[in-house]
Amino acid sequence: MLQQSSPVDRVRTGPLARLGRLVAHHPVRWLVAWVLITIACFAVAVGGVTGQSLFNRLHSGDPSVGGEAQQARTVIERIEPSFDNLMLQVRGADLRDAAAVRQAAARTAQIRDIAGVHEVRSPLLSPKGVAVPSVAPLLAGGTASSGGFITVVDFKAGLTKADQKAAEQQVTTALGTVTSAFPGATGEVGGVQPVIDAITSTVERDLLRGEGIALPLTFIVMFFVFGGFVAAGMPVVGAVAAIGGALLSLFGFSHAVDLDATVVNIVTLLGFGLSIDYGLLTVSRFREELAVARGDAAELTQEHIVQATGHTVATAGRTVLFSGLTVAIALAGLLVFEAEIMKAIGLAGVSVVLVALVVAVTLVPALAVLGARRLARKARVAASDEGAFSALARTVQRRPILVIIGVLVVLVALAIPTFSVKLTASGTDLLPKSAPQRVFFEDLARDYPTLSSPEVTVVATSSDTAAVTTWAQGLRSEPGVTAVSVRPLGTDHQLVSVRVAGSPTSDDAQAVVSHVREGGAPFPTLTTGQAAGQMDFLSSMARGAPYAVLLVVVGTFLLLFLMTGSVVVPIKALLLNVLSLGAALGVVVWVFEKGHLEGLLAFSSVGAVESMVPFLVLAFGFGLSMDYEVFLLSRITEFHNHGHDNDRSVSLGLQRTGRIITSAALLIIIVFAGFIAGDILIIKEIGVALVAAVLIDATLVRMLLVPATMTLLGQWNWWSPRPLRQLHERFGITE
Repeated sequence: MLQQSSPVDRVRTGPLARLGRLVAHHPVRWLVAWVLITIACFAVAVGGVTGQSLFNRLHSGDPSVGGEAQQARTVIERIEPSFDNLMLQVRGADLRDAAAVRQAAARTAQIRDIAGVHEVRSPLLSPKGVAVPSVAPLLAGGTASSGGFITVVDFKAGLTKADQKAAEQQVTTALGTVTSAFPGATGEVGGVQPVIDAITSTVERDLLRGEGIALPLTFIVMFFVFGGFVAAGMPVVGAVAAIGGALLSLFGFSHAVDLDATVVNIVTLLGFGLSIDYGLLTVSRFREELAVARGDAAELTQEHIVQATGHTVATAGRTVLFSGLTVAIALAGLLVFEAEIMKAIGLAGVSVVLVALVVAVTLVPALAVLGARRLARKARVAASDEGAFSALARTVQRRPILVIIGVLVVLVALAIPTFSVKLTASGTDLLPKSAPQRVFFEDLARDYPTLSSPEVTVVATSSDTAAVTTWAQGLRSEPGVTAVSVRPLGTDHQLVSVRVAGSPTSDDAQAVVSHVREGGAPFPTLTTGQAAGQMDFLSSMARGAPYAVLLVVVGTFLLLFLMTGSVVVPIKALLLNVLSLGAALGVVVWVFEKGHLEGLLAFSSVGAVESMVPFLVLAFGFGLSMDYEVFLLSRITEFHNHGHDNDRSVSLGLQRTGRIITSAALLIIIVFAGFIAGDILIIKEIGVALVAAVLIDATLVRMLLVPATMTLLGQWNWWSPRPLRQLHERFGITE
């Protein structure tokens, strides 16, 4: 067993130790400062003290990049600028009731006089009545006998947000009076902005629900881990402060980039989870340091508390900072990609990690100092060298090859579905199946197909409509194509609308895009639509992936080398992370693409996985996995550097960190369970993926595969070329 250092020998002079002692001398000041900062963060980001809250600034839409689809949309928008609009779908209206039609038409015509309205389209406004062919596209099923019709209200371009909102409110009220003109009829109002509002409000509700699940459950688990309310509450208080900082950072980024609504849940709950993990590590170490600093003294003095705090921040703080760097490097890989949403998540994620780090080395120690006397009642020196985790390590070490083979079989089996993954970019499908706006657009596509966007749109640079029409008719032979239409777009372009059966990002829709882009048209073409946009997005991600992987691999390798002095351990850690993340993605594909557990998880499968999910899971999952790797390797390396042989170092390292890793994994799973409880599909997918990644990593990988591989490699674990050994001796990260 390692010898305990005397209090004098343990005095530290490094910057982290000095920070710890500074916090210990003025804990109330640090606490008050953090309370004020946290209140300010929530007031600005959520309270709207600046006139807007974070949730008012969120957007929603397909992830896009500057590819051909974007170029096509730019051409269309330049020639025919689009207008924001609201639509009213009426059902059960008797369009043969002349009096009701007259009254509804008069109320519809009055909408034109509302400030901000550009145009109103409705079959009720037809001077020749609703039976003429020209208004058939505005009738459900193309016929008045269906009892359904739609009214479209376009708003003027360039309205301020305030004017736009005021106009929308007035139009919504006026559309309600149109419906009431028909006895027994029902009407629903929808549009792009209501969809965005529905998604952002659902995100806000999901965030509150996730926190409502995570906060009490984590507190309960922490209570049993620490055996007291005071110790359990410290990491939770730190997590609340981290959430405030996360929301403020997101609010700031929303002024620089268009921030997707789903980013809020991802980033804030990540900050919450990391804060809980780091708080757990810090408070646990503080308790140990209290026992060491006090020694056999009956009373705990202020000097004991100061010494314990300095040593805690110098040791646990170092681990926290090192772990945070690994997470930050993984998230920094997202900055390499072209897509704005990936950059936004990367920037916000890195900033949240920084907030969690600062909270862990300032606020949590301050809370620990204030509660030191309560914590000291159950303070104890380092955990025993023998226990359940050391016994597990010895069991694994007796049959390492068998353990490796068994775990690899399980991981490969879980990863197999990944090879058949289908990616999509859902719109209203992100909302629950019963959500009014999702139902609205599903009804729109069914009853008014000409008003819904075609699956594929081609912008042809040609003034010859007949020639473009002749070429476009050849697309009807493509699989899944149900209709093709051509109309002039300005004087020099033609707009080709191709309708394809199935979802907007179906294989058939993508095949049409590929066919057009491969050439053959006697004039230049640009394709757009959801399928084209997704193909551009994935192509852009594929171009950036090698650079992102290189950044993450090199950065992680260097950090682990500086910690361990080995080139074998970092390589092994990277390979094991790939296996565990592959298994986690396999679980996501099996659940969401194949449609398993729909009832249990309360979702409707779209037959694919959201296109951003694999990239986000690889970034966030890799960071979290390396977080636990650092916890374990730091102790194994410490014991090896103190002279223990390889197997004993692994056994001791697992024994000392097993409880922390298990507790941290349980807590982070509880946090990400808040994702699964949400209603937004992509958030639910990320939640399942990260829960699976943490569960697999903290059990199969850290508890079985790591000790088995380190046992099999023996002293080779610590090998590195002589020049690198000399480099580590000079720049290595040691306590």
